[in-house]
Amino acid sequence: MLIPKKVKHRKWQKGRSKKRTVETRGIFLNYGQYGLKALEPAWLNSRQIEAARKTITNFLKRSGRLWIRVFPDKPITKQAPEKTLGGGKGSVDHYVFPVRPGRIIFEIDGVPKETAEEALRLASYKMPFKSRVVSK
Repeated sequence: MLIPKKVKHRKWQKGRSKKRTVETRGIFLNYGQYGLKALEPAWLNSRQIEAARKTITNFLKRSGRLWIRVFPDKPITKQAPEKTLGGGKGSVDHYVFPVRPGRIIFEIDGVPKETAEEALRLASYKMPFKSRVVSK
């Protein structure tokens, strides 16, 4: 799974919700001909990225090229479910990438249009947000 090798701060604060803002970075296709674009804000964790990657590579049958444009580097902490209050912040449980609307998640190149769109459509079912297949 995707986790950072080294982080400056082991535990982060949550941050404020930015529901109405749209992404300004990573909104154009830079590497491939086809891409999967997020339409809603969400936290995308490393397991969801890996599930979508496996779906795409399995459908493409080792043809074409795939780029993952996001990396989960935000640590999410969790306490035990029946623990009493106090005792501080929990340990790091998993890592997420905060997705904002407009962000390109995956890019594909080197395959026909129908194949790329079908692979990205299958991968979109693994995402926790609505998404759209885009092309150059």
